[in-house]
Amino acid sequence: MVFRLKETSPRAGDPAARRQVQETVAEVIAAVRAEGDAAVRRYSERFDGWSPDSFRLTPDEIDKIVATVPAQAVEDIRTVQARVRSFAERQRESLADFEVETEPGVFLGQRNIPVAAAGAYVPGGRYPLVASAHMTVVTAKVAGVERVTACTPPIRGEIPAATVAALHLAGADEILLLGGTQAVAALALGTETIGRVDLLAGPGNAYVAEAKRQLFGEVGIDLFAGPTEILVIADEHADPFVVAVDLLSQAEHGPDSPAVLITTSEALGRRVLELVDELLPGMPTVDFAGPAWRDHGEVVVVPDRAAAWALADRYAFEHVQVLTEEPREALEVMRNYGALFLGEGTCVSYGDKVIGTNHTLPTRGAANYTGGLWVGKYLKTVTYQEVTDPAASARLGELCGRASRVELFEGHARSGDVRAHKYAGAPLPWYPR
Repeated sequence: MVFRLKETSPRAGDPAARRQVQETVAEVIAAVRAEGDAAVRRYSERFDGWSPDSFRLTPDEIDKIVATVPAQAVEDIRTVQARVRSFAERQRESLADFEVETEPGVFLGQRNIPVAAAGAYVPGGRYPLVASAHMTVVTAKVAGVERVTACTPPIRGEIPAATVAALHLAGADEILLLGGTQAVAALALGTETIGRVDLLAGPGNAYVAEAKRQLFGEVGIDLFAGPTEILVIADEHADPFVVAVDLLSQAEHGPDSPAVLITTSEALGRRVLELVDELLPGMPTVDFAGPAWRDHGEVVVVPDRAAAWALADRYAFEHVQVLTEEPREALEVMRNYGALFLGEGTCVSYGDKVIGTNHTLPTRGAANYTGGLWVGKYLKTVTYQEVTDPAASARLGELCGRASRVELFEGHARSGDVRAHKYAGAPLPWYPR
């Protein structure tokens, strides 16, 4: 039997607010499309109070900004980026180009080609997500992207020095102090001074996510992103204090961030609820974490681990933390998640900030069909073909003619007929001699 000790609030979700976001984003995109830089500047002034002579930082400006960042912070950035780079390099090595001779004289091949230009969006706002610089820029550079243009907004009129340092150290070719829909639109469409990119990556608020959604097709995107999600699977062996702390660690991302516990122990579930109530008032981020837990927090009790795995797969959350006696069991039975965090020694915050895997992950059920940002997102896997044996081409031509005429594609059939005729003397009854 499955029952809930805590459910989501009926207040969760606001269609009117979503419509307002959609309409505002559409307005900004249309203006940037029509007016270019003038619209970008107008909306940057309107939304961020930011209108410098140039949004693009010069090398001298970057050096001066980086010099203001504490040495320990710079060292930590380098350490984390080294971990992200190492993992991305292993991913890149797993993607092999190949060529195979499928039959005499018929060669088929595959190549992994990086996109020429990528845009990396690093949010600012309340939380300057410095780690997003590592995840977007380092990964793109490991993939071989030639030009990476990074955008990050000013924070209350101030330059986010640590974020700029992280973007620079990650290898960004251009850094723009520009945020919001206007930044996304400028990167996707191009303006007089901002070069168009082929792919956009990185998290953002509801406006950034909606801008990526509306522009998808004109530009590639990493994935459709929504509020951060955490799902903890715990049995009676888990420490309820650890569970409570980890749930709240992700709830602080925003007031619409779901935090869910699935447990085989009712006692543990009830204790977690008590601990969350104790911990929340003292959190500096209670204004975000509190509404998130109130409206989007859940505690679900299931009869056994098999039921827990099955229910977790239905949630298909981006972060799934496994605090059970045998956490690696999840690797064998689960299929729908952005990333797994196995055992008490691991936590989602490690993945967000320091461990080296990518933290840009699928939300809102997208884990049913995709993984998160990785080096392969910046690569186009393309194929090529070459037929060097005339006899093989003649055989393919005869087969192509028959297969195409089944589908009533006469033009396709004739391309095959020509080669069967040229290389093997097959008749061309359709040719008007």
